[in-house]
Amino acid sequence: MRGRDGNIHRGRPREGYQAMISHLGAMIPVVAGALLARRMKGETGVVGATCLGDGGTSTGAFHEGLNAAAVEKLPLVLVIANNQYAYSTPGSRQYACANLIDKAIGYGVPAHEVDGTDLQACLQVLGEAVQTARNGGGPQFVVGSLLRLVGHGEHDDNQYVDPALKASPLGRDCLAVSEAFLIEKHWATGEEIAGWRIEAKTEVDATAAKVQREPSPDPADEEWSALSERQFGEEIYRS
Repeated sequence: MRGRDGNIHRGRPREGYQAMISHLGAMIPVVAGALLARRMKGETGVVGATCLGDGGTSTGAFHEGLNAAAVEKLPLVLVIANNQYAYSTPGSRQYACANLIDKAIGYGVPAHEVDGTDLQACLQVLGEAVQTARNGGGPQFVVGSLLRLVGHGEHDDNQYVDPALKASPLGRDCLAVSEAFLIEKHWATGEEIAGWRIEAKTEVDATAAKVQREPSPDPADEEWSALSERQFGEEIYRS
């Protein structure tokens, strides 16, 4: 689809960035498989990472993928964004454990908790998790607590969210908190951050305008393949 299929389903497989399967448990076996393939090729020092929402931890692929990664001691960093709702289902109705990190214990996987609205804390915890995985510590399970401040999609008015949660520290706007942190540390000024925002918006607007002028992809003409090596696909078609 040349980047036209949604706003997150993109990747660069040749550079190690797998195309995302939404924020779902299915991402875990994909990354685990890629890490296992690199191990079989003799590559070292590689770390794989993926992220999903708390609802994704209730899927079968989550459990199967995490179990396989734990057994193989793969250098996988799994980040769970615990935004308190799986779409509109609160955590109390989707899992019985007291805390999401408890799901890691049964698989023998180290778990880490972090305030998902705190940039400095996230950088520190994720940095430690990546280093531990790279040093042979196996999969690392990171749970960041936050609150999704808008609906699950444009069709979602977000009215099911408890107002008390919105008023709690979980309801902080992590971007605003991060901007304040960068300014406090003198890593950026307010003017620089405003400039970055304008620069990003300009690039997005220009790209969107370009795409809207182009014709939609024609499957009869496009040079694409579901498999990374075209000859594999041709062999399947011949058989």
